[in-house]
Amino acid sequence: MKEKKNLDDLDKKLIRHLSEDGRMPVKHLVEKLNISNPTINTRMKHLINSGALKIAGLVDIFRVKGLIMALVAIGVKDDSRLDETLTKISELEDVHSAYAVTGRYDVFAEVVFHGDIEELYFFMSQSLPSIENIGSSESFVIMKAKKKWVLLPPKFLSRWD
Repeated sequence: MKEKKNLDDLDKKLIRHLSEDGRMPVKHLVEKLNISNPTINTRMKHLINSGALKIAGLVDIFRVKGLIMALVAIGVKDDSRLDETLTKISELEDVHSAYAVTGRYDVFAEVVFHGDIEELYFFMSQSLPSIENIGSSESFVIMKAKKKWVLLPPKFLSRWD
């Protein structure tokens, strides 16, 4: 498991400003935080390399035609293999994120598809069952969302070249 990073006040302020505008020039960060350019660059590099920060273009999938999002609730057969199964689920091409959860199911996966409902059908009937520890699954197509931004997977972006 990746080690969690303790963020100091400067890290938190830097992340807060970048969360407001991920394209904010370092020059503006220097002015807002009253910190030197090399310090900002070093901190950003460390946050990115440690995996604590990722700067990316996010998309509101409900404002872009041709994208479908669903939640998939998954039950595993063997709880002792949950972490391994979670990793395998997260590696599937259409999975945006995967979570081990409490409750009736063991895992929730957010999936995003470019195209139509047939891609969800293929995921549920072929991709997901190819993982041997999957016991059951149920999908929930997201019809509308508020404040939901996603990072599109590389396979989507290659279709837009």
